Amino acid sequence: MDDEKKVAALIDQITRQMDSLIGDTTVPKNVRGAVGEARKKLNEGGEYTIRVAGAIYSIDVVSNDINLPPQARTMLWNILSMLESIKD
Repeated sequence: MDDEKKVAALIDQITRQMDSLIGDTTVPKNVRGAVGEARKKLNEGGEYTIRVAGAIYSIDVVSNDINLPPQARTMLWNILSMLESIKD
């Protein structure tokens, strides 16, 4: 049960960072869309490992977008790192 609380808290933290990226107008629209899709996958029902894997895939696709501002790229990598820590 304690692990479930930790995972839920981490997912909440990741969701807040995703919301920050989605609201940042300096981030390209395609990246914001991918982050929004990842957020949706992460917060839907079902097994958390499947949700996390779907979110990782959505973000990984756009994480190397050439038009991505450096601070947004760093935030994406941070989100990916947190998602990977849940998956393990």
